[in-house]
Amino acid sequence: MINQLETDLQEITSLLEKSERTRVQDVLKLEQKKIEKEISVKRHQKEQQAKREADPTSASKAYTVKINNYGWDQSEHFVKIYITLNGVHKIAPENVKVTFTERSFVLLVKDLDGKNHQMTINNLLNPVDVQDSSKKIKTDMVLVMCKKKTTKKWECLTQVQKQIKEKDKPSVNPDENADPSDGLMSMLKKMYSDGDDEMKRTINKAWSESQDKKAKGDGDISNMGMF
Repeated sequence: MINQLETDLQEITSLLEKSERTRVQDVLKLEQKKIEKEISVKRHQKEQQAKREADPTSASKAYTVKINNYGWDQSEHFVKIYITLNGVHKIAPENVKVTFTERSFVLLVKDLDGKNHQMTINNLLNPVDVQDSSKKIKTDMVLVMCKKKTTKKWECLTQVQKQIKEKDKPSVNPDENADPSDGLMSMLKKMYSDGDDEMKRTINKAWSESQDKKAKGDGDISNMGMF
């Protein structure tokens, strides 16, 4: 494969020397750079393969690094997870494996800079189609593509993230017939309980002022005496 690429490179170099038109030269230069990069990658892969063959236990000796940083987005049919790993495109493709289940996936990158890299995502928000899920290796990046079983938009990547998100939402009184002031009081109680000293002073001041107004007969704020 490398010999064939080197032959292609020699031919393009020869054509480049003979060409006179700028437009043709630009096209040939682009192709020249592309082939040079491909040769570099293939040589690196060959060197890595030779090392593994010389010491078959080298990959197993490497320690495993846990991958925690990633980004994700989605299209109508796929949830896409982006994992940045410098030089991952230079190692043998078979060293990058992703194992899928309906609710999880495990990415394992072997022997990258003398280390193994692993990422495990459990409890995906919705089931995925294992058969049609896949991976792509890009420059310094692995793209994991989880095929959705439905076109429903995902709020979060995992069920745990959704639970945390819902827990952080302010509580709302579900009873439409309830006194609106009850909802206000619940919110103020939570703000007072969770707030810092400045917040508590502000709420206490508002309560004092509301009591003064109420005593004069023009107050419109509910009793906040529980503070």
